[in-house]
Amino acid sequence: MKVLSILLLSSLPYLVMAQQRPREAGIKIGVLPTGAGNAITDVEGVRVGQITLYEGADVRTGVTAILQHGGNIFQQKVPAAVYVGNGFGKLTGSTQIEELGTMETPIVLTNTLSVPTAADGLIDWTLGQGGNENVRSVNAVVGETNDGTLNDIRGRYIKKEHVLNALAQASDGKVEEGNVGAGTGTVCFGWKGGIGTSSRKLPQNLGGYTVGVLVQSNFGGVLQVDGVPVGEVLGKYAFKDNLDKSAAGSCMIVVATDAPLDARNLKRLAKRAMLGLGKTGGIAENGSGDYVLAFSTVNRVLHETQQATSGATLLHNDYVSPLFMAVIEATEEAIINSLFMAKTSTGFNGSKVEELPEDQVLQIMKKYGRLN
Repeated sequence: MKVLSILLLSSLPYLVMAQQRPREAGIKIGVLPTGAGNAITDVEGVRVGQITLYEGADVRTGVTAILQHGGNIFQQKVPAAVYVGNGFGKLTGSTQIEELGTMETPIVLTNTLSVPTAADGLIDWTLGQGGNENVRSVNAVVGETNDGTLNDIRGRYIKKEHVLNALAQASDGKVEEGNVGAGTGTVCFGWKGGIGTSSRKLPQNLGGYTVGVLVQSNFGGVLQVDGVPVGEVLGKYAFKDNLDKSAAGSCMIVVATDAPLDARNLKRLAKRAMLGLGKTGGIAENGSGDYVLAFSTVNRVLHETQQATSGATLLHNDYVSPLFMAVIEATEEAIINSLFMAKTSTGFNGSKVEELPEDQVLQIMKKYGRLN
């Protein structure tokens, strides 16, 4: 069996070349302000860890882990919801979230055929947490997209230790984007996709809450950047010539917020994230698994309690619309960030996926008056 190298982000020179996010290039998506890092980790307590597997000519895959808080997530579950934009996917753990309205493990993203292995690693991690010695059931939450264009997906190179390493190195700082973690081998709108993230910080008069989004982009359609028909202008879009697989893929969207939302309003929030995907030109085609996982970091739910009832302060329905706007903007920008930060990659069977031609995109944006 081939021996793999687990490459830390700092050891990948092709990832640390002079890439710039759209906002740094003058493209300002939306009207709401971003959080300090314009990332999902702007929501206090949220951490992200990633392991990238890049080996030889064929292995282009990885793991991205999102931890909701720094405590024992099984013992202190978070309110959560799932929204299925299109169900052609393998989202492990979704039915229990739907039923109980809580999430009890971190979220792990990887490739399609590595979901069982990732779940196994996540279960090991959860059972190993102090205080979980008597736990006999774990609802592991694992999402995926298919990276089989660039990655030898049938080789199933993801191992439990990769999942455990991603969880162990999770931090609340900068989130690397593009060809990293679960986005190492993904393709978006025909260009190299990957991991992307963004956030919005509501002003105090709208609640002061933060909404953060992380995406694993691997889908198609007709790319739009801040409303500009970039894919059409560049002549690269789904079904341009015939009925092919150019739109195939999936998108995993993870939404975090510090707003006090219950599962019902988190599901409403998750639905709006799909509007953000639509604003980028995604079409949620037949073979695309498009899922949104949303959680709140407040009003944690204790695994065991002697109290038959519980009380929580929840945001009134009349005050959630600013959060809807925030998640739409953050999802749209996270997807565009994943494209801008990705680099051209070669992989399995000599496949090659070009990066988004940033210089051409900026010229198009300037022509349409959308470059600040």
